[in-house]
Amino acid sequence: MLIAGRLVSPETIVSGQVRIEGDRIVEVGSHLGVADKTFPDDCLIFAGFGDIHIHARDDVSQHECHKEDFTTAARAAVHGGVVHVADMPNNHVPPIDDESYAAKQEVVRQRNVPIHITLYAGIGPGTKPLSSSVPYKVYMGPSVGELFFRKLSDLDETLAAYRGQAVSFHCEDPELMDQHQSAPTHEQRRPPECEVSATSFAIQMIEKHNLTGKLCHYSVEAGISLIRAAKARGLRVTAEVTPHHLYFDESDITDTNRGLMQMNPPLRAVHDRLAMLAALREGTLDYLATDHAPHTLEEKARGVSGQPHLDTYGAFVTWLILKQGFSPEHVATFCSVKPGEFVNPYCAPLRFGRIEPGYTASLTVLNLARPQTIRREELFTKCGWSPFEGVTFPGSVEAILLRGKWQSSAA
Repeated sequence: MLIAGRLVSPETIVSGQVRIEGDRIVEVGSHLGVADKTFPDDCLIFAGFGDIHIHARDDVSQHECHKEDFTTAARAAVHGGVVHVADMPNNHVPPIDDESYAAKQEVVRQRNVPIHITLYAGIGPGTKPLSSSVPYKVYMGPSVGELFFRKLSDLDETLAAYRGQAVSFHCEDPELMDQHQSAPTHEQRRPPECEVSATSFAIQMIEKHNLTGKLCHYSVEAGISLIRAAKARGLRVTAEVTPHHLYFDESDITDTNRGLMQMNPPLRAVHDRLAMLAALREGTLDYLATDHAPHTLEEKARGVSGQPHLDTYGAFVTWLILKQGFSPEHVATFCSVKPGEFVNPYCAPLRFGRIEPGYTASLTVLNLARPQTIRREELFTKCGWSPFEGVTFPGSVEAILLRGKWQSSAA
């Protein structure tokens, strides 16, 4: 297969061609032959987008598959232009050792989905590293089940066994949250100082235990300087930001939508949202990761935290480009290259992130001239709703190639 169009890398945008054999890119150039598929100049061809923070809710217990499973999550991902995802471990049966991790891998295999799914292993009180190389996630505050810590000192003791591992942190200080638990609103019960305190502690742990650390779903302006300083000191620390913390803030919360707008960490002040956009633009934040949390509307009405975002990933990226002034080259960095670098150690022989020979032939094509209005009836997530319903994004997903095979963006 020979594909032609405007190819985007972190360095440049060029009109070029990509030759694919099987599931691999074998050649990239300008005059490789007569193209089988040519995209117009309104379209941009990226190495396939990766979302390294989702909650598919699928595990051996099947306890939460009423709201999502790997099959429906994969359909939503394809609809959103996402070619690989990394699924978090806070299941009712969490993958915390070799046996439970292998059991969840088997669930993925049984689903036979077209996208690649990387699984995080969980770190909880007293857990130990797996025998194989995997990414880990630690919840510093309350989460589903018991996979979290009530005291940061307990986390320090546990992390000593994970020296040198890749560990992602949910940064909320559980002890500070306890002090605010009687506050009247969700946002006040998880105030900014909880995230800043946990950020400081996570950075200490990254340095103390020689971790490759990642801070999840960052939301607070006051913590950005801590991340920037840690990077300047040479620590291996990166950070995510979500679509909701870039698009919404506390001013968007009303009496009628409060339940839909609840997540952890919560929406912040306007200045925090603007600071997240600035930090992503300057490179202090490294990944656009959705924290896709496909809770049903009934669960949201009961106060469950989280929002679904896989269906809308690509359309949201066009908002960053056309409305927020992000260059396509920068988008290639935080949507393609860095997510690929995160998962590639765990997904051989697949290799994601760049349009170069030897990489997996998975591509995301955005159309910057075809707006998309988000409609509930067009979503593929099983939970069946989006916080962006009614929003018209300035562009949309034109096409998606998964391991050398075209997929319909309508799944």
